[in-house]
Amino acid sequence: MKGSRFIAFLDNARLAVGTLVANPLRSLLTLLGVVIGVTTVVTMMALVEGLRTKVTSDLSNLGANVFTVSKWPGGINLGRMDWRRFQRRPNLGLDDLRAVREGCPSVTTASAMTWLGPNKISSARAETQPNVIVQGATAEWISPHEVEESRAVVVVGLDVADKLFPGQDPLGRELRIRGRVFQVVGVLEKRGKIFGLFSADNMLILPLPNALDIYGRNRSLRLNVQASDPTQLQRAQDEVTALLRMRRKVKADAPNNFEMDTNESITRTFNNLSNVITAASFGICLLSLVVGGIGILNIMLVSVTERTREIGIRKALGAKRRRILGQFALEAVTLSLFGGVLGLALGLSLTALGRWAFGFPMSVPAWAIGLAVAMSSGVGLVFGIYPAARAAALDPVEAMRSE
Repeated sequence: MKGSRFIAFLDNARLAVGTLVANPLRSLLTLLGVVIGVTTVVTMMALVEGLRTKVTSDLSNLGANVFTVSKWPGGINLGRMDWRRFQRRPNLGLDDLRAVREGCPSVTTASAMTWLGPNKISSARAETQPNVIVQGATAEWISPHEVEESRAVVVVGLDVADKLFPGQDPLGRELRIRGRVFQVVGVLEKRGKIFGLFSADNMLILPLPNALDIYGRNRSLRLNVQASDPTQLQRAQDEVTALLRMRRKVKADAPNNFEMDTNESITRTFNNLSNVITAASFGICLLSLVVGGIGILNIMLVSVTERTREIGIRKALGAKRRRILGQFALEAVTLSLFGGVLGLALGLSLTALGRWAFGFPMSVPAWAIGLAVAMSSGVGLVFGIYPAARAAALDPVEAMRSE
């Protein structure tokens, strides 16, 4: 009994593949929706997985016992933000940095930086695009002696060094920032792209006093705080929070008027973003699959009409209703599954292309491959049931009379 069912299944599969091969162009046009849907899911999941890998790698370089304190929200913010409320917050300054260093026992080191925006940097021979990120920093980023004396020195990223001093050692050479001359005293280690979004090597760091002289002193600092070890991270955060609330005269029932970010909070923000991307991808995929399913429904109804006489002959020769039902249902599933395989191949190709062209660690998770195949097969089954049932219900005598 089982052997005969297996033979019937193979026979139905052979007929389904034969129909697909007999009308390749019609089948391909019918499957465009399924192909687009599966390609979208596979590519977007590869992108999200690549971003996740990159974020994890970048955050691991920051250390497990480090957190930042700033006036403005950090990371990627979703939804509407009340920026006016953040603007009204008092700035974080050097006095706050000294207070953290002196008043928080669980803090090992604390430094400060301020973001000065993108700028054009020039040397005697070359100049950059106006996109170099300039930051002012305390002594921990340069050297205590040079910062204390406010020397006109600068530390540059590799991209800036290569652009301004191609084929030369940048140390000791001069560059200009807003008309002022600075001497290069250091080059940052290569870091690549941060979160896969912007290059951390296209950066330049000035001593904080020089930066404030050039760009203005009415700026809030970002404090980078390091706890003595990862087990003391929460205690260090509590100490810094209590100290800053007291210094900034925050009422007991009021929220903090500053932001504190850790690796965990940044990861949580990214996960929220990836969930939005995933939901949007599935929305596009479902819409494409519905379009593809309607195409399959249409082509299967046409197929039943074209093969009415064939169905009548098979039923007259003893083919049961479930055999006819299985034949056309399997044909619809095969058609849809073929579209899923095409979409999967296209998605994997785009993933490989992105990895090769941009050096981005895109990878398709195994569950996304399984889901793509299952969804494409499911579309064929759902939209193929009605044409299959219609074929199985045909009266053999009437069907054989059909021309």
